[in-house]
Amino acid sequence: MLDHLIRRATVVDGTGGPARIADVGIRDGRIAVVAEPGTVTEEAVTHEDADGLVLAPGFVDPHTHYDAQLFWDPYATPSMNHGVTTVAGGNCGFTLAPLHPDRPEDADYTRRMMSRVEGMALKALEEGVDWTWSTFREYLDGRIAVNAGFMVGHCALRRHVMGPDAVGGQPTPAQMDAMLALFHDAMDAGAWGLSTTQSGTHSDGDGEPVASRHALPEELLALSRAVGEHEGTQLEAIVAGCLDQFSDEEIDLFVDMTAAAGRPLNWNVLTIDAAVPERVPRQLIPSERARAAGGRIVALTMPILTPMNMSLGTFCALNLIPGWGEILALPVPERIERLRDPATRAEMLRRADSKEAGVFRRLANFGRYVIGDTYSAANEGLSGRVVDDIAAERGQDAFHCLVEICAADGLRTVLWPMPTDNDPDSWALRQRTWEHEDVMLGGSDAGAHLDRMCGAPYTTRFLGDCLRGRKLVPLTTAVRMLTDDPARLFGLRERGRIEEGFHADLVLFDPERIDAGPATLVHDLPGDSPRLDSKAIGIVSVRVNGVETLRDDKVTGAVPGTVLRSGRDTRTVSTA
Repeated sequence: MLDHLIRRATVVDGTGGPARIADVGIRDGRIAVVAEPGTVTEEAVTHEDADGLVLAPGFVDPHTHYDAQLFWDPYATPSMNHGVTTVAGGNCGFTLAPLHPDRPEDADYTRRMMSRVEGMALKALEEGVDWTWSTFREYLDGRIAVNAGFMVGHCALRRHVMGPDAVGGQPTPAQMDAMLALFHDAMDAGAWGLSTTQSGTHSDGDGEPVASRHALPEELLALSRAVGEHEGTQLEAIVAGCLDQFSDEEIDLFVDMTAAAGRPLNWNVLTIDAAVPERVPRQLIPSERARAAGGRIVALTMPILTPMNMSLGTFCALNLIPGWGEILALPVPERIERLRDPATRAEMLRRADSKEAGVFRRLANFGRYVIGDTYSAANEGLSGRVVDDIAAERGQDAFHCLVEICAADGLRTVLWPMPTDNDPDSWALRQRTWEHEDVMLGGSDAGAHLDRMCGAPYTTRFLGDCLRGRKLVPLTTAVRMLTDDPARLFGLRERGRIEEGFHADLVLFDPERIDAGPATLVHDLPGDSPRLDSKAIGIVSVRVNGVETLRDDKVTGAVPGTVLRSGRDTRTVSTA
């Protein structure tokens, strides 16, 4: 007997092939039958009519930071609401395990680092996670509603073996051996491989470069070779050039790492902007060279423009503009005084619009910022208005105007920069770039930067755009890009397609309505901490391993997800 039968769905199976009307039966967590409508004779415990609805494989998000949130939110909201049934965590060199059992202070260091570098609320990390594990194997235990796989963060490996010397120091031969042994143990337990960062934007809770930024190429290559000794593993890496354009040395490092491992390496995020036409060709050079060297390098890129919630009062992307971090780290009264100094503002503007700012130059047009929430009588009526318009009324330049608005709120003002790359040429360039065999959709950062951005809805927003908006790719292609493509990159066994015998990770949606609502600030994290949320529109049902986890944007309470372990749940992906 079938557990559930979905009748007359428009099946878009994830392969990119034509859609077809079919009945889909589920038994024991897997797809038991895909057949012509009305031809399934086997009885089913439950059934539903899906006439006019699209049935797709569950979406796979290749770049999340749900490492902590899954402890208090096993449903990985809002990603699951938007059809995501599998998430990859432990990215960018940052994981919560392993933790040294004899150094309880390491947990505090990790919490503060994750709060600083990934924008996770410190109070939520303190109150929502028990921090009782030591090994990666212990960390992987738990009940979740989605499927989740985790890389091993290079920073955690270094900290475990080297202690505080991980920041600034180099491992002795004995420490390197210990690091490799620890890493092998994590992969034996099911970790997906290595994630690491060399990005200048990544600093710990003390403001120091995170541990992996101190690693020399020899250390990275030794860890990469270790990855290649385990089945179904991967590499994920971030360097400074990921934000703009790679240096020759960074290209060499990426190519050497994937070649040493014999495993795919993915990085994020490829920013596509027609105003910088030289960026995409430069960023795809590592992929071309990797293939020649026997490796593979895949660039993640987002198919939507993700609004960024900025502020001069809290840590955000503005802090990462060269020369801005020191000023924006000052106590608020001193910060306001410095920001009101014309010479300081002039220097900040110069640095923000300089070549060294890289991709952050996109943030330098302050006249195109929209004022969000305000908190003072002086700013009443400014929410929703564009800074250029307010500045013209006041006879001020845009940045001066923005500073005065923020100062009146004690720097609590919410700022929304309007995207500079929302033009037809940029969208046409995205469309062409998506066709490249080494470019894949992803980079949501879901679970991170919680009150600054909300990238989780990229799946539903992209599908809505493909069906009723720009229509850059057909629905069948869009679904493949969200399902089978990432599943194949990670070597997921029997996931990513609607096919008999595959796991029944399924999304049922209304093609006339599929979309994402606007990002809104909610206070539903431990400690009443805030995050941006976005409602899913048109998602009728989500099933994970055959069990319904969501119906009409409401969580059912079921937790049928699996911690996906390398080897058991993933197969080795050839780079040849």
